[in-house]
Amino acid sequence: MKPILNDFPEEFYTERLFIQKPMPGDGKAVYKAIQASLNELKPWLPFAHKEQIQQDVEANIRDAHAKFLIREDLRLHIFNRETGEFIGSSGLHRINWDVPKFEIGYWIDTRYTGKGYMTEAVEGIMNFAFSELKARRVEIRCDPRNIRSKAIPERLGFVLEGILKNDGTSADGKEIRDTCIYAKIK
Repeated sequence: MKPILNDFPEEFYTERLFIQKPMPGDGKAVYKAIQASLNELKPWLPFAHKEQIQQDVEANIRDAHAKFLIREDLRLHIFNRETGEFIGSSGLHRINWDVPKFEIGYWIDTRYTGKGYMTEAVEGIMNFAFSELKARRVEIRCDPRNIRSKAIPERLGFVLEGILKNDGTSADGKEIRDTCIYAKIK
């Protein structure tokens, strides 16, 4: 079956969070979160090194919305269920619909760290992948030096399958880095 024909919910809830596909108009909240979190995002994410204006972020969100609709990439935005505040971004990436398998990526607005929101979101997204998308494999890849990012798959019972040595470059492109590969399978 063609991926575009896969029907599944485009939003779901966890105990404290509302998680949905990126929507046109999310740009303002996402831009503010990126700006508030630049110092924490720069060591790990290349997009944090690029000068951005709110319009660029909105355009990126609309592109992600379109990719979600054609099932090419499933970015998800995370909101506080009670207040509606944007908390972070995650999603299911590097999709192989034939297996099916997905990679969860994530970043959080610094103002919301340390409250368990991202662990809750990743668990919800993992459960969504297994129940709604019939995933056989869900991965999380991260730099071994990113202690906070590594803690999430470890808390959720993902298995560290290996560390790829000299797998890529740092977010600023200045040094070679390794990549941890965590996975859960069904």
